[in-house]
Amino acid sequence: MDGTDQAGAVFGALSDPTRRQLLATIADRPTATATELASELPISRQAVIKHLSALADAGLLDRQRAGREVRYRITPAPLSDAVSWMAEVGGQWDERLGALKQGLAAKPGEARAARATSPRPGNTG
Repeated sequence: MDGTDQAGAVFGALSDPTRRQLLATIADRPTATATELASELPISRQAVIKHLSALADAGLLDRQRAGREVRYRITPAPLSDAVSWMAEVGGQWDERLGALKQGLAAKPGEARAARATSPRPGNTG
């Protein structure tokens, strides 16, 4: 999975508020079990397991079996990668918007003249 695909999986997993709450709880209590997590939420243990699976599939959680229990811990690398991707895209947009702003500020007379001579929508004349 490349960086963009990984970021998409992370954003998809984090789009659900229950999953974000689960991540916050696991951050406070590393190596929590699904049963322990379900006791703190108004949803069933099975629903918690489905949410945990979605988080693990996105690479945000690591599962470790200890006897009959499965313990979950956060793996921060995919989230860091997604944040880096957002910062990179945000920087690109900042550059583009800055160039647009400079272009508009450098030629205010030309911009006004172009607007005055361009046909208005619905004006056939």
